[in-house]
Amino acid sequence: EVRLVESGGGSVQAGGSLRLACTGSGFTFDDPHMGWYRQSHGTECDLVSSIRSDGTTEYADSVKGRLTIYRDNAKNTVYLEMNNLKPEDKAQYYCAADRLLGVESIASCGPPIISYWGKGILVTVSS
Repeated sequence: EVRLVESGGGSVQAGGSLRLACTGSGFTFDDPHMGWYRQSHGTECDLVSSIRSDGTTEYADSVKGRLTIYRDNAKNTVYLEMNNLKPEDKAQYYCAADRLLGVESIASCGPPIISYWGKGILVTVSS
């Protein structure tokens, strides 16, 4: 059984920083493509950032220059360093993994388009 366990998150003021971490286990395939999506009330589930095992990264335009994704392949762990956070970054953040994270936006964070998801972690940014 694949598990994605998230940690980090919390509440900060605008301009503050947080780091999210997600450790995956139980994969039945090598080199999972891992990343973070986020969803707020009434919005779709949008890709924030992703990273392949070779280090290739992708970022949403709204977070470029402020968020950095990196991973430890030996631990199947992906990190999201978030700096200069803005109130609009407030959301439930979900770790996701699959052979390929090929979508930028889906209706709700969860399977089946992307197979594996964490339970989600809340990030709150106050102005």
